[in-house]
Amino acid sequence: MRDLRERSDGIKKKARELGFLACGVARAAYLEEEAPRLERWLRQGKQGAMGYMERHFDLRLDPRKLVPGARSVISLAYNYHNPTRQADPEAPKISSYAYGRDYHKVVKKRLAPLIGHIHDSYGSVTLRAFVDSAPVLEKAWAERSGLGWRGKHTNVIRQGNGSWFFLAELITDLELEPDPPAMDHCGSCRRCIDACPTDAIEPYGVDGSRCISYLTIELKDAIPAEFQGRMEGWAFGCDICQQVCPWNRFAQTHSEPEFSPRSELLQLTAAEWRDMTEVVFERVFQGSAVKRTKYAGLIRNVRFLEER
Repeated sequence: MRDLRERSDGIKKKARELGFLACGVARAAYLEEEAPRLERWLRQGKQGAMGYMERHFDLRLDPRKLVPGARSVISLAYNYHNPTRQADPEAPKISSYAYGRDYHKVVKKRLAPLIGHIHDSYGSVTLRAFVDSAPVLEKAWAERSGLGWRGKHTNVIRQGNGSWFFLAELITDLELEPDPPAMDHCGSCRRCIDACPTDAIEPYGVDGSRCISYLTIELKDAIPAEFQGRMEGWAFGCDICQQVCPWNRFAQTHSEPEFSPRSELLQLTAAEWRDMTEVVFERVFQGSAVKRTKYAGLIRNVRFLEER
């Protein structure tokens, strides 16, 4: 067991040196408690039009089906907190995680030297990296590995850091000593539930089909009329449930240069958003996660905000 602990400690130390906010380990096993939750969520249609959530059910629940022989799931947190806000308070808003370069690419790049360290230290081990890009229940693994607990808004919260971080996983056949799971510290607080303008949040659950992030990013059809006047100005994503969470008073500003917002983006006025051309869209959001909506999707969102 001492060797396993030393392995785990060495990987965590290297992760911190590489700029990760936290690193924890869980034993690779079937997520027995998650199976009925996921099945019920899908059966109730809370995935909305996200058909991909219905696929690869078994893969989502068992990392050993993604990496045969897997023994450990290494979960990592990467800070993206940016308290900077857009200059025009009347301008359509985007989630702060999309201010800079697409996090999928940035976090994957930051994982590369950690993967190299593991191979250098422990030889030819099987290992796959995931950054919100495969059927992995990353929040469940973050909780199991002790990174934090899933709050009532379902985002992972870490004591002393809050919830403004991305998650990543390394699934490997390297045996490591697992960490104890995180404990819930939400208590009786329900600020995220009360603050959600579309009533998407219930305690420890989110109706994806009502979430502003879903409506502005995942939904490709017209936004349902019932949400007119309820979007709180959000044109891409939504940060409300994190902004009101008391634990985020402990969040520190990130130190990742590639997450720094472009000044042109922050300075866009409401009028410039309304009149945005595709040329401007391509320039302002080059390399950004906002490109997921494409120009037509973002303009759809902006125009929806103006309808009453």
